[in-house]
Amino acid sequence: MPPVRSSGVLLYRFADGEPQVLLGHMGGPFWARKDDGAWTVPKGEHDPDEDGEAAARREFAEELGCPVPAATLHPLGEVRGRKLLAVWAAEGDLDADAITSNTFALEWPPRSGRVQEFPEIDRAAWFDVGTARTKLVKAQLPFLDRLAAHLAG
Repeated sequence: MPPVRSSGVLLYRFADGEPQVLLGHMGGPFWARKDDGAWTVPKGEHDPDEDGEAAARREFAEELGCPVPAATLHPLGEVRGRKLLAVWAAEGDLDADAITSNTFALEWPPRSGRVQEFPEIDRAAWFDVGTARTKLVKAQLPFLDRLAAHLAG
């Protein structure tokens, strides 16, 4: 059985000559009181036969409520965890406070019979790369190293 595929965009900008990355805080009750290790690259699942870059652009728009503010994306490769995640880097800027994410339904509290809607991303923020290393879920950390290599080369 092929792995579940997911694709996303790691948006970056420069502030005072240093790179910053845009991350989204995962929504829903499991992540509500977590901060370090609870942020993600805006991403989402897609069919194995769908173009990864197109899926990454679509998922970015769904999770943040605006299109990727860049025409050119640079591939940062894939990381295999529970899913096969491919990420592209894009230089651009957007207002992190203005995001509007799509939602998902979840029975909450568990076994209550009540289904509630939660945003996939409940907030977004810009972080310098050092801070992003503590905020980002561990499985996605290689993408920060790959972005640094891309920016250096």
